[in-house]
Amino acid sequence: MVFSGISFLYYFLPLMAAIYFISPNRLKNVVLLAGSLVFYAWGEPKNVFLMAASILTGYGFGLLEEKYRERRLGQMCCVCSVAISVFILIFFKFSFFSVAFPAGISFYTFQMISYAADVQRGMKAQKNLVSLGTYIAMFPQLIAGPIVRYSDISGQLCDRTHSFELAAEGIRRFVTGLAKKVLLADQLWELCSEFRGSGEKSILFYWLYALASALYIYYDFSGYSDMAIGLGRIFGFHFPENFNYPYISGSVTEFWRRWHISLGSWFRDYVYIPLGGSRAGVRRQAVNILIVWTLTGFWHGAAWNFILWGLCSAVLLILEKRFLLAALKKSRVCSHIYTLVFVLVSFVIFHAGNLNEAYSDILGLFGAGGIPAVSPEALYCFRNFAPVLLLGMAGATPVVRNAAVRLSGHPSYGRILNLFEPVFLAALLFAATAYLIGGSFHPFLYFRF
Repeated sequence: MVFSGISFLYYFLPLMAAIYFISPNRLKNVVLLAGSLVFYAWGEPKNVFLMAASILTGYGFGLLEEKYRERRLGQMCCVCSVAISVFILIFFKFSFFSVAFPAGISFYTFQMISYAADVQRGMKAQKNLVSLGTYIAMFPQLIAGPIVRYSDISGQLCDRTHSFELAAEGIRRFVTGLAKKVLLADQLWELCSEFRGSGEKSILFYWLYALASALYIYYDFSGYSDMAIGLGRIFGFHFPENFNYPYISGSVTEFWRRWHISLGSWFRDYVYIPLGGSRAGVRRQAVNILIVWTLTGFWHGAAWNFILWGLCSAVLLILEKRFLLAALKKSRVCSHIYTLVFVLVSFVIFHAGNLNEAYSDILGLFGAGGIPAVSPEALYCFRNFAPVLLLGMAGATPVVRNAAVRLSGHPSYGRILNLFEPVFLAALLFAATAYLIGGSFHPFLYFRF
């Protein structure tokens, strides 16, 4: 089951919310856990047992960690818990095992690892198995994040606030994310598909594809994150933000601080800093960055284009920290252009089916192979998809948000905006539903990670 599906929007979610809110507080986690397992089992019933096994082993090791924290046995329990999670992830991640890949496993195993690490660092272990299961299996962020650390919501698992205002805020955020996914990401995917099926490649077409794929990945993933955060608000949880307008960045370093924030901070706190971070000198810092970004590539998939993407990102980050950041600060315009070019090229590598395709796409961006600058099909696609590309570029900046904030603070326009907002959200929901009924849905990209 997926958020952008009719069965979820009009059957599962209303029924789930009704049962949840009429249940007494002591049973809300039970209802949420049961509903989350149904949500996951809807498409992959066999993999529920794998998740249940992960929860049970993590629960047992967590109790032992806390009990023997000051002894070597406590450390060994933490190592065993992390090792089991890593083994499960590697077993399913690498295609040579020829085993079906469970949706969302990259996210919930990372949450289990963070739980084990947080307990070892001094947090109390979760004594209530249902509460820990709710944390790991919670359907709003189960399939594609954001990666929610146990330390972020441990208190909310026991005591959280529900209100009409929070529910309204959650609905607003969910509908916005749904529109980003269905009305923007899925349409940008159509342009990417047109490019792949074209026999008339040109330099313009390659750059249109690069722009469309970068925006598609952004709206697909940030749309899901918005929906997850919105659902969390409805059920009383406050999940961390996952994107902060990354395409306005003035360096690749800044870009990765704004993109997939929960993953970047996870690797920083559980891998980069424990390895020594920047404390052990410049060379060691460079090695640590390479390790982190190689692991980031592997996390996205056991394919060489992901590894290459991770290594390219690492090299750019190292070069910026050593040489480029001071120069980039001198001109915001030049630094922004530099960042966009490298990000677009990196996402061409990321979005490719394999290394050969990535190599061919990069050559095409720069006109290798004697391809023309412009082709009739590229011009057709440019005209056809110009509105969604322009809307996508505008929406990837804070311009729309800032304008809405300014208008909401105006005594007259603010009242009009408040009256208009429910109508606008209803229109977005109606339009997204129409697209879904029309069969134009495309699965979330991060379901395969």
